[in-house]
Amino acid sequence: MFSSFFKSKKYAFFAYSGLIFIILVQIFEVDLMVQYNKWNRSFYDLAQDAKNHTIEDFWNQMFIFLWIAIPLVLVGVLERYVVRLWVFQWREAITFSYFKYWKNIKRDVEGSSQRIQEDALRFARILEDIGSRVLSAILTLIAFIPVLWELSAKVKIPFLNETPGSLVWIALGVSIGGLIISWLVGWYLPRLEYDNQKVEAAFRKELVLAEDDKINYGGQEQVEGLFAKLKHNYYKLYLHLCYFDLWLRSFSQILILVPYFLVGPGIFTQAITLGVLVQVSNAFNQVRGSFSIFMNNWTTITELRSIHMRLKEFEKNIDYKG
Repeated sequence: MFSSFFKSKKYAFFAYSGLIFIILVQIFEVDLMVQYNKWNRSFYDLAQDAKNHTIEDFWNQMFIFLWIAIPLVLVGVLERYVVRLWVFQWREAITFSYFKYWKNIKRDVEGSSQRIQEDALRFARILEDIGSRVLSAILTLIAFIPVLWELSAKVKIPFLNETPGSLVWIALGVSIGGLIISWLVGWYLPRLEYDNQKVEAAFRKELVLAEDDKINYGGQEQVEGLFAKLKHNYYKLYLHLCYFDLWLRSFSQILILVPYFLVGPGIFTQAITLGVLVQVSNAFNQVRGSFSIFMNNWTTITELRSIHMRLKEFEKNIDYKG
């Protein structure tokens, strides 16, 4: 899966140059987000103290916002275009790497068409997506932890008043706790996804065979039996996803209130300004979101693990040596 792209003479240059481009763009985007965080404080402080400012100050803040937002949009569009090309090249590398070994296997390997055609693309696409998010999370932590650490000194939290960087530690604790609970709630999902794809492959194979031989394949009872298994597996998966979604959505809504609960009272004691409150909230959510990268993408990671399991099984069946 990896060696076919990153170790191939044909694809290695595009693989590494594309990877470097993605990393550089992520660094640039995170830098813009830090500037946006600072703009939040300036703008809301201006709004809170509007009587001491002029309309020119307001338009100046609007100009600064556009100076941040326009490059963020343009670079984001360029990044997605390059990433789509990069993912497709990876899919091509995996496909023809597998195809060479699969052609030399005399025995029938169930689900071969799906592994080569569909799973190769999904693996490259999902792994790139998760990889980009993890990289963005790491860069965001590097950029925003100092910001949140500095802001921690400006707010008073009763039970962590003497702890340096208190907001950072709270964000870390909340994220780790959420990740552990998410793992416990969703531990069975990868196996269910894997089982679903095996039943899907059997159903698809029956229909493909029936295209050429409707007498021996594609009978009413046979198709209904395969679809009944498919239906049973999907209903079982949907049930497990239901309580996982309940946990994840509830937790996400509660997290919106956490920074306001921690520093909001300071507004009424005039210990902080509105700008500081908004900046703390934004920085806290950036750090907490980065710490929670795996929890927030648990279902996607589950799908990736399922695809990886199927591709590894396929590699074993075709005696893959890549």
